[in-house]
Amino acid sequence: MQDNATSSPTSSVQDDSPSSPCLEFLSFTLGSEEYGIDIQRVQELRGYEAVTRIANAPEFMKGVMNLRGVIVPIIDMRMKFALGSPVYDQFTVVIVINIRGQTLGMVVDSVSDVTNLSQDQIRPAPEMGSSIDADFLIGLAPLEDRMLILMDIERFMTSTDMGLNLSSLNTH
Repeated sequence: MQDNATSSPTSSVQDDSPSSPCLEFLSFTLGSEEYGIDIQRVQELRGYEAVTRIANAPEFMKGVMNLRGVIVPIIDMRMKFALGSPVYDQFTVVIVINIRGQTLGMVVDSVSDVTNLSQDQIRPAPEMGSSIDADFLIGLAPLEDRMLILMDIERFMTSTDMGLNLSSLNTH
């Protein structure tokens, strides 16, 4: 991933006005819904492979994997959001993210693309009693033929609901 996205917010911008910097989101699917997370949190994308299960971990915590010497907790987002039983196939992806210096893996059904959005394109998320608390959402982005649900992945992963103690996880 390139670090120059923060130093030059108008590179690859769809809207060239300085008052509307471009934000980049990696979009992925869970069931029939499409979500987006800040691309700057993404370390890499990997195909799904078997993980080492940890006893007494919540069901959504698939286990851990060894990523070049770093032990990475793997969270199945479909299970976390109660979207039915996951199917692991050739499209299943682990999005490896970095939150507060800690490496985590998110299992998703598939990855779509990187979407550039201006702040003007993002609408507030309504409180609807969905599987994701609106506190964990940046907003919604209506696109041509779909709606992108934008997650605040750092807030979500550091919430007490996740049960992750990020200070005790891997460090590098």
